[in-house]
Amino acid sequence: MTDTRRLAAIMFTDIVGFTPLAHLDEVGALLLQQEQERLIRPLLQTYRGRKVKSTGDGLLVEFRDAYNAVQCAVELQRRVNERNSADVARPLQLRVGIHLGDVQRRGTDILGDAVNIAARVEPLAEPGGVCLSSVVYDQVHNKVPFQLEKLGPKSLKGVPEPMEVYRVVLPWAPAGSEAVALTVPRLAILPLTNISPDAKDDYFADGLTEELISVLSQIRGLRVIARTSVGQYKGTVKPIAQIGSELGVSAVLEGSVRKADGQLRISMQLIDVKTEEHRWSATYDRKLENVFAIQADVAERTAGALKIELLKSEREALQERPTSSLVAYESYLRGIRAFQQFGGYGSLAADQEAVNYFEDAIREDPQFSAAYSYLANHLIAVMGITRSGKEVFPRARELVVKALELNPNSSDTHTAQGNLAMQMDLDWRRAEAEFQQAISLNPSASVPHFWYGFLLGVLQRFDEAKQQYLMAIGLDPLWLLPKLNLLGTYEMSGDLESTIALGEKLNKNLSGNPMVRSALAWAYVLSDRMDDAVRVVGSLEGPSDLTSRILRSGFLAILGKPEEARALMKDYEEGRIPGYVPPVMAASFYAIWGEKEKALTLLERDFIEGDRTLWSFYQSELLDPLRDDPRFIAILKDMNLPTAIPAHRAKMPKRLKS
Repeated sequence: MTDTRRLAAIMFTDIVGFTPLAHLDEVGALLLQQEQERLIRPLLQTYRGRKVKSTGDGLLVEFRDAYNAVQCAVELQRRVNERNSADVARPLQLRVGIHLGDVQRRGTDILGDAVNIAARVEPLAEPGGVCLSSVVYDQVHNKVPFQLEKLGPKSLKGVPEPMEVYRVVLPWAPAGSEAVALTVPRLAILPLTNISPDAKDDYFADGLTEELISVLSQIRGLRVIARTSVGQYKGTVKPIAQIGSELGVSAVLEGSVRKADGQLRISMQLIDVKTEEHRWSATYDRKLENVFAIQADVAERTAGALKIELLKSEREALQERPTSSLVAYESYLRGIRAFQQFGGYGSLAADQEAVNYFEDAIREDPQFSAAYSYLANHLIAVMGITRSGKEVFPRARELVVKALELNPNSSDTHTAQGNLAMQMDLDWRRAEAEFQQAISLNPSASVPHFWYGFLLGVLQRFDEAKQQYLMAIGLDPLWLLPKLNLLGTYEMSGDLESTIALGEKLNKNLSGNPMVRSALAWAYVLSDRMDDAVRVVGSLEGPSDLTSRILRSGFLAILGKPEEARALMKDYEEGRIPGYVPPVMAASFYAIWGEKEKALTLLERDFIEGDRTLWSFYQSELLDPLRDDPRFIAILKDMNLPTAIPAHRAKMPKRLKS
């Protein structure tokens, strides 16, 4: 038999606690082995892996490259985590280790030092974790969307010199777990309390909170919870320990700000969640123009208290002043506050107020990069809610070009650039590169993970999309949108059981949210649970905002009661709706009651005139009546979108198709 040699990525898995379990319950241990095989089998095809052999309680798998090996390992652990969350009687926990090197193939087996090293790396992983050798890290650290944490040099049996080993930081590890204890420090910056004489200066406290989050997010050895989650604790009386548990953080930074007559008094304290002791505290009495120096000092003190060694480049970045104009800075902070008040469903007044303030900041300081990028991201965020793409995209592109010219290393700007590539240019490859760049520039940023997940879902790369949404949730635990999109990804990938489970959980926690109720009701419809769907849809009655009206009328139309939807469409056609209605939403209504000509004409005009909203909605079951029409297929081809949907995606019940 001829031996062949080649380069391969080697992965070992191991079931934690298998040996003692096998002594106590041989049948139960065998079932866990079979469960491991069941979970990994479909992944090997997706990530081009080959099972070499079983190793008792584990597996030896080879891959063509390190990237696919790491992606497979993370997805395997994600699926194991989901499986364990389903209240099973016997949890399954795996350790995974990966190494890259030269192997010798002998029949179906592989041999060599690379195999031996991979076997030594695997036990270093925590239960539910993934560890990589330094060779694998070198291959993937700029490619995979996961944080990789150095564990330091490890002595491995049979390896003459200690080897650097890294762990993959998995975003779904629960607070207080062994996995979380080994990750980089996680910090929440609570909304600063405004104690200024003028209550109208509340904007300054809110804006400064956002700026501190942005400044501390520049520290790569720290993970900072995003504003969406911490903003919900404004005025809270919850104890620090409870906040820390809810956000999964080890430390909380809180404080107050007093602004009067050009003077600032800012008091800050860093509190350890576990002990509730102060790690450091300080009061700054400075002139208003010293606000940037205060932010830098807070960041350095926090890093020191958390034992994070700042790089030279990080220290230099902390000392940079974003603008030389205090007038521009105050307008910028007012814009941030208005954007925060815009909310999930949108306020026309708050939208325009935010735009006005950011434009004021740019006029005061044309070199203020952050004002350009924040305004660009704001316009993209409101697109489809209060503004059309035709209105948003040209101005957003101007802003992004200028922001990149002023600061090419801004994560926020690359996020906006990715959105323009995705939503305006329909350039999926460039959008993916921009989102990856945004993540690499700011590992604490949840927003690029969210949009990257959105893109991957559009491209039907559902497993990767789930990973991105889980990472966004890990960085912003109370942000609803990635949870809703994760729910939608389950649905599009044909997993209605997970869709309903997550939808019911979200509905229990957020029973007043129409988007949650809508998503859950739709999952019930697709599962042919009509009574449950009617019950949930009925609870949408009452709210008059446009979002709730669209969702309710759409469901009633699907359930055979189109009167509200037809009334809404009449208002839309006659221009009586004050808010922006995405054309694809109107086309969906026409499609579900058989008016194909109206639906297709609307979608074609939408594409030609520049809104192009179909890209984000083309997989919806509501558009299935158009799916085989040559005109619909032609639009998808023009958008560089797949013209088919996955065969396993759910279908509308037959009795509703008419």
